[in-house]
Amino acid sequence: MTILEFSLLVWVCSFSAGFVGALTGLGGGVVIVPLLTAMFGVDIRYAVGASLVSVIATSLGAASTYIKQGLTNWRLGMFLEVATTIGALVGAFMATIVSVKALSLVLAIVLIYSALVSQQSPPKDLANKVSNPLAESLKLHGAYPTSEGIKSYQVNFVLPGFGVMLTAGVISGLLGIGSGAFKVLAMDRVMGIPFKVSTTTSNFMIGVTAAASAGVYLARGYIDPGLSMPVILGVLPGAFLGAKVLLGTKTQVLRIVFSLVLVAMAFKIIYNSLAGEV
Repeated sequence: MTILEFSLLVWVCSFSAGFVGALTGLGGGVVIVPLLTAMFGVDIRYAVGASLVSVIATSLGAASTYIKQGLTNWRLGMFLEVATTIGALVGAFMATIVSVKALSLVLAIVLIYSALVSQQSPPKDLANKVSNPLAESLKLHGAYPTSEGIKSYQVNFVLPGFGVMLTAGVISGLLGIGSGAFKVLAMDRVMGIPFKVSTTTSNFMIGVTAAASAGVYLARGYIDPGLSMPVILGVLPGAFLGAKVLLGTKTQVLRIVFSLVLVAMAFKIIYNSLAGEV
């Protein structure tokens, strides 16, 4: 396979990853890393480095749109970024000393979890009745536009949510997948924030988390421009197209297909690890 053919295949796969990741709400990084490792035989550390760079690009592109629409709670996002950034730095340093086989097995577990998360219906917005003093002092409460007008919401369980975000940061730095599912889990299910606000705020945060991790990978020499460039050029337009299609498309069937693909990739990675191919 020539370099041109390899780059073209990576571009096509990255475009598909960005498109499907945007539709399912899990991001493209969770697809890119297993694609590069299982299909193209790329070392997982270089695959993570390329994924982190693409996550930064897609996050920056979509975050501005969501902020203009009033969906993103940027004050909450900046506060929780403290936890995810610390976690991302820890995870990135761990990735440089943990064995490739261990990283591959962790990635397989995360893929299976992501497949399960993608099949869960978004919970209904929780009506928070108890005011959280920390959220009040930090002014984390907000409002977002709905078909019925502007709807306000409160933020609860700030510290538990902060702890889940720390774990999400470690996973992001370790595997380079943005860990959007864990961020949404913390805000939507732990802190009781409306689902749309959780997903858009998570998208806003992913870029900062990935940037913190990417610095470590860059210093260690794990970001290859020849690999990262076709990944970025594929993921970015794929994510934008997926975001547009998402507005008028039912994604339940796509979620099922996506989950099956993730599970298949997870078992492929586990098999390669046990067989000594990674």
